[in-house]
Amino acid sequence: MSKAASRLKIGLSACFSHADPTRSFFTGKTLQYVEQSIAHWLMSSGAMVVMVPCPTGSTQRGDVTYAHYAEWLDGLVLHGGADVWPGSYGEAPMEERWSGDRVRDEYDKALVSAFEAVGKPIFGVCRGLQLLNVAYGGTLYQDIQTQLPESFLHRDAATYDQNFHSVDIVQGTRLSALYPGVERVRVNSIHHQAIKDLSPEFEAEAYSVSDGIVEAIRRKDKSKSYIAALQWHPEFHKTGSDTIDDGAVLNDFLTAVSAAKNQSKA
Repeated sequence: MSKAASRLKIGLSACFSHADPTRSFFTGKTLQYVEQSIAHWLMSSGAMVVMVPCPTGSTQRGDVTYAHYAEWLDGLVLHGGADVWPGSYGEAPMEERWSGDRVRDEYDKALVSAFEAVGKPIFGVCRGLQLLNVAYGGTLYQDIQTQLPESFLHRDAATYDQNFHSVDIVQGTRLSALYPGVERVRVNSIHHQAIKDLSPEFEAEAYSVSDGIVEAIRRKDKSKSYIAALQWHPEFHKTGSDTIDDGAVLNDFLTAVSAAKNQSKA
């Protein structure tokens, strides 16, 4: 077997830039893309990263499905981007600008369902955490500053990924086992939405110190396939900085991916 063939293949969900006739490039065309940093973060482990394009739409050709990608790839990562459509959790948008991206929601949920069906591990980042919570029956704050006005400013357009705050790791959780003896860490914060009602499928593994917002979740039932997610962006943390070293989280996910891959071969 070649070295490339033995590497883990991680599917990365796409961000959507919907058709816009006013755009000067790819006029009127839907774009699907990934943010470079998260692909590089995953690749830093030696894994190969494949963006999973949406296989549905009016211009679809062939018979490729979400299930085909789930069978071929070893794990799935849902990354950041547009707001989650409030209708996904039974609410109307409080403001038009928080209407989210319903098309991407349905795409992400279909991906989750396909990978879940074949027992492949799933990891979420920022929007990915929020989408997973909603997909399994939880709800969100549509806008933290509006609904929790005394909270920390979790998204600052001026500082973006340099906006930091402290997070407490829940002791006794898997996350705490990855950071033995560590109770509080520093992370970035780039989100204006957050978990309101936690899905019964998950347990919270970390909370924002200043306002109690959920910052990390993990599936409770260990007999089911691996699902975990972070509200912060590990791909934006700099090596050697005073932020948490997210390598342990990445290794935990990829270890689960390897285990699931080996089990499927048995």
